[in-house]
Amino acid sequence: MPITINLDKVLADREMKSKELAEIIGITTANLSILKSGKAKAVRFSTLEAICKALECQPGDILEYSS
Repeated sequence: MPITINLDKVLADREMKSKELAEIIGITTANLSILKSGKAKAVRFSTLEAICKALECQPGDILEYSS
């Protein structure tokens, strides 16, 4: 898949656990895990916005396109 999810890296940089992020943004840890693994077929802009707000980052820090 040409879109890479770098959420683990950003979480590590912020010293935050997945469970903590899931609680902050209001999704289940299972759904966050699906997103982190790259198995998600889509991500809502509201979810992406909440992640960026919680981690104080930009969407490009989380999502990367590679050909």
